[in-house]
Amino acid sequence: MAEQSLGHLAECLREFAKDRDWEQFHFPKNLAMALSVEAAELLEHFQWMTEGESAKPTPEKLQQIQEEIGDVLIYLTRIADRLGIDPLNAAYKKLEINHRKYPAEKARGSAKKYTEL
Repeated sequence: MAEQSLGHLAECLREFAKDRDWEQFHFPKNLAMALSVEAAELLEHFQWMTEGESAKPTPEKLQQIQEEIGDVLIYLTRIADRLGIDPLNAAYKKLEINHRKYPAEKARGSAKKYTEL
């Protein structure tokens, strides 16, 4: 089985872009815009679903959602790579911040923003 890590994915994406001479288009600004579009395309699959439908989409819909999640991760990984950011490290650091912003004893069962807790 081929290596599967975010670092390996970043390497594969670098090579993919280089082979197509797309690096000239892959500035963080452009990649961030593309990420936003892909995130919106992911959202579109859920737009008119009920909560129940969104929790258990049809196999066909699940395949479409999987492809959009792939696109989102590809663009997110590419942006992070271009900026020299380790996305896993960034996520863990943000989780630490969220632990402080949303202490379990205050946030449990609440959808309020941390400024309202």
